[in-house]
Amino acid sequence: MSKKTAPADQKPRGFPIASDWTGDVTELDPRATPGFTAKKAQGKKVLAARNELLSELQERLYAQHHGQDGGRSVLLIVQGMDTSGKGGIMRHVVGAVDPQGVDITAFKAPTRAEKRHDFLWRIRRHAPASGMIGVFDRSQYEDVLIHRVRGWADAQEIRRRYTAINAFERELTEAGTVVVKVMLHLSRAEQGARLRERLERPDKQWKFAPGDVDERARWEEYMEAYTRALRATSTVGNPWTVVPADRKWYARLTVQQLLLDALRGIDPQWPPADFDVTEQIERLAETTR
Repeated sequence: MSKKTAPADQKPRGFPIASDWTGDVTELDPRATPGFTAKKAQGKKVLAARNELLSELQERLYAQHHGQDGGRSVLLIVQGMDTSGKGGIMRHVVGAVDPQGVDITAFKAPTRAEKRHDFLWRIRRHAPASGMIGVFDRSQYEDVLIHRVRGWADAQEIRRRYTAINAFERELTEAGTVVVKVMLHLSRAEQGARLRERLERPDKQWKFAPGDVDERARWEEYMEAYTRALRATSTVGNPWTVVPADRKWYARLTVQQLLLDALRGIDPQWPPADFDVTEQIERLAETTR
């Protein structure tokens, strides 16, 4: 991309992961800004300017497809290590659209009741309905990432889950859902700085849990788990995008762009009125006389 391209015309899209990718996530720079050469201040302006378009496209999606059998929808899956910026994505990107058209699910550790079912059981229940943007703050991928790192599932079971996840996402796509899968890629150094900030600031201490340090100690194992998951589940129909997350503004701008791409691909339109507009104008006029 030419450096002369205006910031408003640039399209940050992170690092798309091809279905035949054999790389390693640690080879991707978490401070990079692929597709966007402008600086932070300009990036924030572009984010704010594009929110209006994102909101309009979301409203058109809801208006055209909500309540329909077989209507279109979008599912945004956001994965990342602690402090990678998932909350910021929810506030600054997803928060820009009408909340009635969005369903956000933050998947925590499964309950005892959920554990009695297959790992995808609780995930399926939150698949987005027609006209909706569904958002998974963490997702089915927790059941291959943490289970691999902690040794809660053997290699055979992990492979079975990869296959099940790919089949589930293919079902979603065939039913009309566009799946946008994002890994927020944070550096170990940046995570350390963000965790320290949480500890030092009283207004952020509520976000900290001692277990965060335990998970951080397994950093290399998590990077290996992410690499294997990306290789196994970035498919032609449902690819992953690794989004550099050391610069929060860039990560937000990129996820916004991916959502815009998904909605433009659907191209939702305002539905035509199912009544005689002229007649209703005349009826309304009668009430004001």
